Amino acid sequence: MNSYIPLILFTVLTNAAAQLMLKRGMTGIGNLDIANDGLIWTVFRVVFNPFVFAGLCTFVVSMASHLIVLSKVQISYAYPFLSLAYVVVAVYAYFVFQEDLSPARIAGIGFIVLGTIFIAQS
Repeated sequence: MNSYIPLILFTVLTNAAAQLMLKRGMTGIGNLDIANDGLIWTVFRVVFNPFVFAGLCTFVVSMASHLIVLSKVQISYAYPFLSLAYVVVAVYAYFVFQEDLSPARIAGIGFIVLGTIFIAQS
């Protein structure tokens, strides 16, 4: 199973990248007003925002790699690694989006990393 860790980490990184692109895109769009703009125009604005579109495409790549992983290893081994995407997103959001990274979040990140290490060693 350890031979699949690079592909699992690719899945994690593409998942995190997709989340970050979606956040960037939605921040650029601003507030959505479906009542005034209409549902179709709102969906058009969201989906065809370059960052949102790239994020959605990256999710497809991430899901494809995850499906390959699931065909090779136990889900109870592979799935917990996806929690590492939170670690990547939280650190990136702290430095780039200036989001809060409180001591409680840092401790949680530590537990996620520690738990993933335990799972990888099993």
